[in-house]
Amino acid sequence: MADVKIEPSWKVVLEEEFNKPYFETLAAFLKEEKAKHTVIYPPGSLIFQAFNMTPFDRVKVVVLGQDPYHNPGEAMGLCFSVPKGIRIPPSLQNIYKELQNDAGVSIPSHGDLSRWAENGVFLLNAMLTVEKNKPGSHQSIGWQLFTDRVIQLLSEKRQGLVFLLWGNFARKKAGLIDASRHLILEAAHPSPLAKGAFFGCKHFSKANAYLQSQGKSPVDWQLE
Repeated sequence: MADVKIEPSWKVVLEEEFNKPYFETLAAFLKEEKAKHTVIYPPGSLIFQAFNMTPFDRVKVVVLGQDPYHNPGEAMGLCFSVPKGIRIPPSLQNIYKELQNDAGVSIPSHGDLSRWAENGVFLLNAMLTVEKNKPGSHQSIGWQLFTDRVIQLLSEKRQGLVFLLWGNFARKKAGLIDASRHLILEAAHPSPLAKGAFFGCKHFSKANAYLQSQGKSPVDWQLE
């Protein structure tokens, strides 16, 4: 799988992973689905968008989502993010509310988190693809082997990162991270189903305080 189109620094770090049998199988599965005209989100050019927008050496904060949005026009390769012009999903609305209360950031009129990605926030979904209208449909095709390794490599090869683990699914990934080298912040999922348990976590200000303690510049959370 040397032909994977991904940002150069990530390509070097992940080269071994792309050549493992499970990744070859994963890639073959996606090609077969495409040949059957199965609609898969996000579009092929955006599957590695989180990597392409946040090079390995520029990652400061990692946000872990589960799988891409499965409705037309929503998935853009960045967890929790939707393109401008698309209705802001409920979980992201709650993220914005916490951001405003915690860091005084004004709530934006759109759900496009590209600016965060450009500022060092690695917006990683555990699964990088999903079939249209079938949430969780690609949960068992190998993506988690890949993204678990991504988390491990960030933990092993970088120092002083912040990992934001929201919800039970993300929190289970804490074991992949060296807590002596990085800050792990856990909270309830921002989904309305959590009945507001996410609110008050103050993860945005805590992340920036930690980054500054590590001699790094804080994240500018403002999106507009």
